[in-house]
Parts: sequence; C-alpha cells; structure tokens
Amino acid sequence: MTEYYAYIVECADHTLYTGYAVDLDKRIETHNSGTGAKYTRNRLPVILRYYEKFETKSEAMKREYAIKKLSRTAKIALIEKEG
Repeated sequence: MTEYYAYIVECADHTLYTGYAVDLDKRIETHNSGTGAKYTRNRLPVILRYYEKFETKSEAMKREYAIKKLSRTAKIALIEKEG
C-alpha cells in the first residue's frame, strides 16, 4: 500500500516550506539536491521538521493545503507539539 505525506521543512534561512510526497526521504533529498520546489532551491539545506502520513493522495494534499494556510506561529506550534 502506498503512503502519502504532508510535511514541513525548515530552510536554511529559517523559513518554513510545506509540501506533500509519496516517498518522504526521496523528496527531502530532492529538495536538498536543488531540484525540488523553486522556493527551496535558494534556501538550502532543508531539514524535515514535521510530517503526517495518509492513505490517499487526496488526504495528503488537503492537509498540505490546510497547513499552508496556517500562520508561521501555528506551524511552529504544530512542529513543537510533535517534538
């Protein structure tokens, strides 16, 4: 069964980027190779700070969208809650 993830990475400039992925490890590697999202390319390296696992791509994308709408403070609270 394929798993899908919504995730938050922290960029080198301390900004947060939210995305979704099928293979989370590979996605982080892609970001750090400079071939990931345009936003992260000039903000390397990125560090995975938070993720949630889902059974469907739709669920992961909906959660990604919901997280993106959160304020930075709310995203940090989400990260710290899991820590």
